[in-house]
Amino acid sequence: MKPLFMWAGGKTRLLKKYKEQEVLPDSFDHYMEPFLGAGAMFIWAYTQNPNATFVLNDSNESIMAIYTAVKDDCSAFMARMDALTLQYLPLDKEARKVLYYELRQQHAFDYQKWSTTDEAATLYFLMKTGFNGIWQINKNTDGRFGTPSGLLNQKDKVYDKDNVLEWEKALQHCTLMVGDFRETLSAATPNSYVFLDPPYRGSFTQYGVDFDDGLQESVIKLLNDLTDIGAHVMMSNRDIGDNFFESRQSNNKIIYFDVTYTAGRRKKNADGTHSAKKAREILMIGKTKND
Repeated sequence: MKPLFMWAGGKTRLLKKYKEQEVLPDSFDHYMEPFLGAGAMFIWAYTQNPNATFVLNDSNESIMAIYTAVKDDCSAFMARMDALTLQYLPLDKEARKVLYYELRQQHAFDYQKWSTTDEAATLYFLMKTGFNGIWQINKNTDGRFGTPSGLLNQKDKVYDKDNVLEWEKALQHCTLMVGDFRETLSAATPNSYVFLDPPYRGSFTQYGVDFDDGLQESVIKLLNDLTDIGAHVMMSNRDIGDNFFESRQSNNKIIYFDVTYTAGRRKKNADGTHSAKKAREILMIGKTKND
């Protein structure tokens, strides 16, 4: 099982480093993730304990609609994906590009004609064929998905059907939510594992407004409050060298990781090309009374 799509700040590669640092919990009864994104940490948690209960949230209604469609209406979701794939694969690159932008325009302005499942599947198709598989919005798509087309070089498939079916199975164990991250965690207990992965400081977000330092402080407060009740809590973010997190860490453990961003955060070179961007990530781990 792997993430359904690329996501800026995704944790697939960092998971290896988390394991090396032995910061992941050995056991838990509940897993809670209020900033789900592509769900790499959920995949780890589900693999560790498929019998746990899971609460997954993101404020991005569109990506949560994909998860909901896969959970509740997977056959229809895949039928729409298969129909779009069948239409797409025989085309040459220019015709694929035309189809991509036609579908993106329809998704932005004419989506009411579709069922919620077909709308979610169309977005998934766009994410699988768009630039780097990433999520972007722009003014030309009225605040909805606006990523440019990608390489459009798929040969025999657009998406991994077996992986979608694995997600369908896993999501049956999950409560899916769309909303404020604070509301997701009201049912946390001492046996909960909570992973907090808010939009990184200084990053453009799909939250409608910048996830400012006041909201970052709210996430840190959540980490401290949930740690106080005995939950295992971890929070990831980006270190920009101003000691923002260190000055608010309340005796929690902090680990730093050097990373290279390959999705969403790319450096523009002098010649106009883009390359992977190096950065430093921070992981804050709540210290319980038993630590």
